[in-house]
Amino acid sequence: MQSKWTAERIKHLKGTCKISCLTAYDYTTAKLVDAAGIHVALVGDSLANTMLGHANTLSVTMEQMLHHTTAVAQGITTALIVADMPFMSYQISTEQALENAGRFLKEAGADAVKIEGGAFRAQTVATLVANGIPVLGHIGLTPQSIRQTGYKVQGRQNASAKRLISDAKALEAAGVFGIVVECVPAKLGAAITKAVHVPTIGIGAGPGCDGQVLVTHDLLGLSGNTAPRFVKQYVNLEEHMVKAFKEYKADVESGRFPTTKQCY
Repeated sequence: MQSKWTAERIKHLKGTCKISCLTAYDYTTAKLVDAAGIHVALVGDSLANTMLGHANTLSVTMEQMLHHTTAVAQGITTALIVADMPFMSYQISTEQALENAGRFLKEAGADAVKIEGGAFRAQTVATLVANGIPVLGHIGLTPQSIRQTGYKVQGRQNASAKRLISDAKALEAAGVFGIVVECVPAKLGAAITKAVHVPTIGIGAGPGCDGQVLVTHDLLGLSGNTAPRFVKQYVNLEEHMVKAFKEYKADVESGRFPTTKQCY
């Protein structure tokens, strides 16, 4: 039986094995992600979009994130469970960040938390790590900062590319066990990966990263036509689900369901 993935074990995969990461927001999906042998199950604040129907991630709350993380934890046996810290749950002070991060581990069953931001988040990261809370960093496009940056590729200019490499190094020095790198040119994704000794997990950052993460709804074709360019859709579940629902409706209306097989 596969033993439980820990932040330390994930960290040591760099250079030896590509890391797979998918989002999970509920018990059923978590079980399937775990059964597939995925290394990291990310309870992303993207649940604001996929599960709650919001236009961005800014509105999701601590209580909502704790609720979904708890559900995911019930379905996971081996994957590392990483919970996204939502907007304004860690920005006010390191004390606030420590309290809220602790809740994810103590109340919801997460193994680690993810925090957006580069060098300016280093002190927060160091405080959490010093208190026994593993942290996954996140640089490049950071969705919680879209009011400032918008949804666009980061690090295209030489100065911003150098800044992202410096951010990655600062997060490594602060103690992260890995870094999500989102929406940067593939060449920069590879350069960031080479610059640090912790694994990078790319999303729209090219094949040079140590691993990859996708939003599960995008992978399964449940995002309509809104999936970003970097997504590979492995199946169109939306099409199959609508077909099944229509067949069910037709069977109910025609009296074909239920039959004697579905009766006591």
